[in-house]
Amino acid sequence: LYFEPLTFEDVMHIVEKERPDGVIVQFGGQTPLNLAVPLLRAGVPILGTSPDAIDRAEDRERFQALLQKLSLLQPANGTATTLEESREIAHRIGYPIVIRPSYVLGGRAMMIVYDDEEMAEYFALHVGKQKLEHPVLIDKFLENAIEVDVDALSDGEDVYVAGVMEHIEEAGIHSGDSSCVLPPYSLPAETVAEIERQTVALAKELRVVGLMNIQFAVKDGVVFILEVNPRASRTAPFVSKATGVPLPRLATQVMLGKTLKELDPWSMRRSGYVSVKESVFPFRRFPGVDILLGPEMRSTGEVMGFDRDFPHAFAKSQLAAYDGGLPTHGNVFISVNDRDKRFVAEVARQYVDLGFELLATSGTAGLLAGQGIPSTRVLKVYEGRPNIVDLIKNGEVSLVINTASGKRTAHDSKAIRQATLHYGVPYSTTLSGAKAIARAIGAARTTEVRVKSLQEYYKGE
Repeated sequence: LYFEPLTFEDVMHIVEKERPDGVIVQFGGQTPLNLAVPLLRAGVPILGTSPDAIDRAEDRERFQALLQKLSLLQPANGTATTLEESREIAHRIGYPIVIRPSYVLGGRAMMIVYDDEEMAEYFALHVGKQKLEHPVLIDKFLENAIEVDVDALSDGEDVYVAGVMEHIEEAGIHSGDSSCVLPPYSLPAETVAEIERQTVALAKELRVVGLMNIQFAVKDGVVFILEVNPRASRTAPFVSKATGVPLPRLATQVMLGKTLKELDPWSMRRSGYVSVKESVFPFRRFPGVDILLGPEMRSTGEVMGFDRDFPHAFAKSQLAAYDGGLPTHGNVFISVNDRDKRFVAEVARQYVDLGFELLATSGTAGLLAGQGIPSTRVLKVYEGRPNIVDLIKNGEVSLVINTASGKRTAHDSKAIRQATLHYGVPYSTTLSGAKAIARAIGAARTTEVRVKSLQEYYKGE
């Protein structure tokens, strides 16, 4: 075990000392993949997926050619080196867009942009006025799409689809920050089957030997490919525990020459349960930080909820991730951006049906009344004092649902979110997350949450 920087020079020093039969680059995220081609050129034998296959998935032009060959879809996109070029591409494919520098890690300096003004702000903040040496990548942002993560294991011939995970947060939240559910809890069976078909086709075309992760987005029933990573993802341990199939161990054996037919992961698989991966954030340790989620990864850990159905598994994940878990009664404050207003009544109705009282500003209260929510169940929060922050301080708010605008977030909205952190009030910054919380509260009310080990769950199979 070496504690050294993951640079070409440092790795080569270790290779020269150890003289390994082969090097595995699949288990360290993006950085080892970037070293694969330089190591191969230096004569280092790379085990598993070939560096050329890795490059086909990493290089934007080669990746587009790969998808076209397989007749698979990706969001409209382009590359630019100046603000003017970026605007031209955005006008061609249509706002909103996702923009990011080439070869970023963890979604760093990545942003969803809604108009020319925000595009200029992005360049001023992250780029400057000079022409870029490496282009920025621009993709059409699929609003209100469902994001899906898939982990697969391949030996170059056969492919085992290890897990199809549906994100609770909509596309646009970094996959490392999203809660995800295995198996999918809302996608139709035919959509899941199509995602599995595309996964197998990509693994075979790339001749993946080892693990592979693919990120999909489903919008209006159409499946788009966002990203293909010919390596182990951070979800590999989660999928291994959720299904009983030890993916990293099997992947290593595949890279050493075993076939999937010999290993037979299909026979190891456990089913009949739902697993939820929830992210854990360090926000309380950083006073003044905003809790809004976006394309840049902010989580520092994760927990897992496991049960017979989705609501109970999600309730367990919240209990593990947040002190005290979810509220069972009280007042729910709701404030949403303009794009979410047409969906807010559905969410509000879930909480009314659970017996919660709603708190809302006069505008949102009027909107809810117009969509059939009884005015007797909605308490108006006024702009003066006491305002919503005062109510949170006084312990009069049990849950905050607050979705921010794609534009710059209003100061008062940020103050509300910071108050939830300071006073330990549960919150959701997405409507999809608020819906999942409502289902979990309903389940926890009717059935006691019971904790068992994975061995106990799997013992009866």
